[in-house]
Order: sequence, then C-alpha cells, then structure tokens
Amino acid sequence: MSVLIHPTAIIDPKAELDENVEVGPYSIIEKNVKISKGTKVGPQVLLKEWITIGKDCTIGKGVIIGTLPQDVNFNGKKSFVKIGDRNLIREYVTIHRGTKEESITQIGNDNFLMAYVHVAHNCKIEDKVIIANVGNLAGYVTVEKNAMIGGLVGVHQYVRIGAYSIIGGCSKVTKDVPPYVRADGHPSIVKGLNSVGLRRAHFSPETRSILKKAYKILFKSGLNTTQALKKIDDGLELIPEIKHLCEFIKNSQRGICKS
Repeated sequence: MSVLIHPTAIIDPKAELDENVEVGPYSIIEKNVKISKGTKVGPQVLLKEWITIGKDCTIGKGVIIGTLPQDVNFNGKKSFVKIGDRNLIREYVTIHRGTKEESITQIGNDNFLMAYVHVAHNCKIEDKVIIANVGNLAGYVTVEKNAMIGGLVGVHQYVRIGAYSIIGGCSKVTKDVPPYVRADGHPSIVKGLNSVGLRRAHFSPETRSILKKAYKILFKSGLNTTQALKKIDDGLELIPEIKHLCEFIKNSQRGICKS
C-alpha cells in the first residue's frame, strides 16, 4: 500500500514518508521530517522540521510537534524531536524541539500521551509511559519506563519521574519521584509503594516484599536519605530493582519527594 495523503494536506517535497503512512485533512508536514511505515497522522496536525517519527504511531487531531522551545536561551540552532514506535499521541498534544544545538527531545516506544499533554524541550520519555490529559512536563524532565502521570499534573524542569511510579491528578511535582512509589499532592509527596502497579506489571511477591522493606526504610524509619540508603545497602538483598531505586536517589540533583 502506498502513502495515503488527503488532498488538502501540505507535504514538503523534502519530507520522507514511508509506505502505509496516512496524512489527514489540512495537516502540514515540513521539510526534514521522517515518518516510518504504518504511522497515521490525523487532521490539522503540524509537524515542523527536524522530526523523526517511528513505526505504527497514531497522531491525533491538532497535534503540534517540533515547534521552537519556549526557552529564552534558545539561539535558533538546529535541534530535534525523536519519537519511537507505536506511540499514541492524542488531540492537541504539543512537543517542542531541544534548546541547545543538536540536542533532542526524545520519546521512546509504546507511550500514551492523552489530550493536551505538553512535552517541553529536551524532555526524555522512556517506554510504556502514560500521561493523562493536560499533563505538563517542563524542560529537561525525564520520565522512566512504565510511569503513570495523572491529569493536570505539572512537572518542574529537570525533575525525574522514576520507573513504575504513579502520580495523582492535579499534583505539583517539584522534586524527583522515586521509582515504584505513589506520589500525590501540591507539592507532591510520596504516599506509599505503587503496589497495584507492581502487581499488574507482574513483579514477583518476593520482589514486592523487598521493595516494601526499602520503602519503609526510606520514608518511615526517621533516617535521613544517606542513612537510609546505607541501611538498605547493608540489610536488603540487592536485587536489580533495589539497585535501580538506590542509584536513582543517589543521582538526584533536585532531591526526592518525601513522605
């Protein structure tokens, strides 16, 4: 099957569209855009230059990708948006290019961005992330795999959202959210282990038990972060999930949400 382009769409001759790509009415695709096979671009979509979109993505009505970063330090140099495979990007999502020259705003595979989500410059979203309606990521935010961000959540620049964590709707996130936890509030605090999410993701009972012990040491023991990490290192089995949790916290630049 060849590319299916609605007659009202405007496609720059220097854009590259693979087989089975569909482009809806009144959409605009500029030069230096590459779209892999099977991706469907809905109506009234704007894809600016220096974008790469992977296979079998769905781009909803009114989505805008690749516009200039909302950053006073942007100097007009070439930067990119790179989007992986099988992403579902719903109505009126906005995704901005990187700020610094050759920098990237990056979205991995199998993510679901609901309506009106904003992904600012230089964000990195890994795989199987869900961001609900009107979730907003400021610049340089990192979201690790399988995280869930509720509707109307605002995430401060440079914040990291850990793997398999979940953030309640309308939260204000100003510090890093550790992996495997639930966070909520304004500002957000840690509310507990994401037990339901871990079960749904088929973490073993043994792994969940060790993570629960680590959670209690980190947030319920009265120890400071350095002391808690040492107690975890000395007293718990260092399974991959515990190693990831500890490294995430050790590498935090903004500090982590507290209980």
